[in-house]
Amino acid sequence: MTRMTGLLAATALTAASAPALAETWDMPLAYAATNFHSENAAKFAECVTSGTGGEIEITTHPGGSLFKGADIKRAIQTGQVPIGERLLSGHQNENALFGFDSVPFLATSFDASTKLYEAAKPKIEEVLAEQNLTLLYAVPWPPQGLYFKKEVNSVADMAGVKFRSYNNATARLAELTGMLPVTIEAAEISQAFATGVAESMISSGATGYDRKVWESLTHFYEVDAWLPYNYVMVNSDVWGGVSDANKTAITDCAATAQADGLAASKEYTQFTLDGLKEGGMTVGPAGEALVTELQGIGETMTAEWLDAAGETGAAIVDGFKGN
Repeated sequence: MTRMTGLLAATALTAASAPALAETWDMPLAYAATNFHSENAAKFAECVTSGTGGEIEITTHPGGSLFKGADIKRAIQTGQVPIGERLLSGHQNENALFGFDSVPFLATSFDASTKLYEAAKPKIEEVLAEQNLTLLYAVPWPPQGLYFKKEVNSVADMAGVKFRSYNNATARLAELTGMLPVTIEAAEISQAFATGVAESMISSGATGYDRKVWESLTHFYEVDAWLPYNYVMVNSDVWGGVSDANKTAITDCAATAQADGLAASKEYTQFTLDGLKEGGMTVGPAGEALVTELQGIGETMTAEWLDAAGETGAAIVDGFKGN
């Protein structure tokens, strides 16, 4: 064997034994690093990096630092980033089905929410597939309640209040209650309340706790209106290029993240409500009169959503109620 032949053989052997070239996937997140969704995503990222033997390393970018919440879905679709997390109900204007988890008073508990999600999942996956997106996992927020900077006992008390909107459902709720919808991303909540751009919102105790809204608001009413989901999605073209072994590792991590995220959401519910109280807010169930009025509005919004979502939406609701 000549010296040159030996060098070529050694080079070939080294190349054959070298690990696959590592990929870095940037993963934009809309919520603060301390939010349970973001913490769960960070653990998912670590799981993927470990499970793929470092061949795919995911780096999370919380707090809207890479892309604002409203831009994340589009960024994944177009390949600007391979993966990300988004509240799909924020895109209900694209397809009414994305708002299935924000129909008021349809699913008001974690158990009911899980049943509704399972009924809707196949249809949501079909819509996402058409948009070059593959769903990896989804995690619900705690039940949504109403935040105000004053006592509210009826819908009439809401008239003229500037209300933070983040999807079609919240904008419509504002209209039906006489409030004024203002579109505000999660990362901008604290500033919006501090400067008076918004005076109210419907959200979970988690969002209020994370953003320390007791510095500007005074009341949180537990109305358990709905439990919206955050979705972690991957660009389908990118997913198609992932090896079968790594796909298995990632889907295993996703299943763990979905289970852990649900558990964290349940645990975080009471913890954050207690935190709001400790911050000085009045926290408790809404009064009977207000609940009755809100349920009437919920019936209106349900009918409107079913009309927009058509037969597919009706099939989701029927599947949910049949479980």
